[in-house]
Amino acid sequence: MGGTREVVVVAYDGVRLLDVTGPVEVFTVADEHGADYRVRIASPGGADVRTSSGVRLGADVALADVAPGMHVLVVPGAPDVAASERNTALLAEVRRLSAGAGSTASVCAGAFVLAAAGLLDGCRAATHWDLAEQLADRYPKIDVDPESIFVRDGAIVTSAGVTSGIDLALGLVEEDHGPELARLVAKHLVVFLQRPGGQSQYSVRLRGGGRHSEVLRPVLDGVVLDPAGDHSLAAMAGRAMLSVRQLTRLFRDETGMSPANYVELARVEAAQNLLETGDEPLDVVARRAGFGSPETMRRAFLRRLGMPPAAYRGRFRTSGALREGRTAP
Repeated sequence: MGGTREVVVVAYDGVRLLDVTGPVEVFTVADEHGADYRVRIASPGGADVRTSSGVRLGADVALADVAPGMHVLVVPGAPDVAASERNTALLAEVRRLSAGAGSTASVCAGAFVLAAAGLLDGCRAATHWDLAEQLADRYPKIDVDPESIFVRDGAIVTSAGVTSGIDLALGLVEEDHGPELARLVAKHLVVFLQRPGGQSQYSVRLRGGGRHSEVLRPVLDGVVLDPAGDHSLAAMAGRAMLSVRQLTRLFRDETGMSPANYVELARVEAAQNLLETGDEPLDVVARRAGFGSPETMRRAFLRRLGMPPAAYRGRFRTSGALREGRTAP
């Protein structure tokens, strides 16, 4: 599978633990299945660091002692974004090492470290959905993608919130060793078969807002849990013990969308998951996702995603979207 690929993961006081350990586990498990990554954790001065959770994390090497030219430089994020932006010694080392790295990758708020180091100017970049507006406001030269799980722009790869560092690392493994190994690693880690880079961070439940009344919440959850069920206006109103007019008003007040739009989004999301992770014929996918027919599903995909289901499956069946550097439709 090729020679040894060096991966250097930057650690510093206040770093989020999973931002570090998630990618490290992916590369480690890849090694257990035939890859050859050499993963090292590098910190300022080579000292142990205290993560944001309070867990101490040991370092293998001092950042200053790392020679440029590694395969991948991974820069995790920290909840205290401002503190990492002010860490001039850290920024200088990241800037130095990135110059010679094959790829420089950030996890979650690590995008702010890359931005403060001047590495994202003119680039398209992702970060946690809750930080996207802040990143765009502070660094107007960056084209911030608020939705994608991860984005590649040249040698720079940026990912969304926390666990998306696992998706990013799986995408890098796929780049190096192909989709079969990446899928094997995902299966071993018991995570979803790699979410494509262009897949949205948001589920339909997040798009519909996070806090709902006790009346509406069971209706919303019922649609997501059973997209193929009867979710006509009359059926949902009956389950909520409301009139159709009352239900429609409640949907708009609490989710900002109509009941029909919510149901269609939930069914599209269900179909996306089936297309990404399985090989069932389109008519089976359409039935399981609640569309009834492939044609109805096709029209919904064109409306919501700008592509038919077959094209979606071809593009997003693996995490190859990282190579294309594309955003969600």
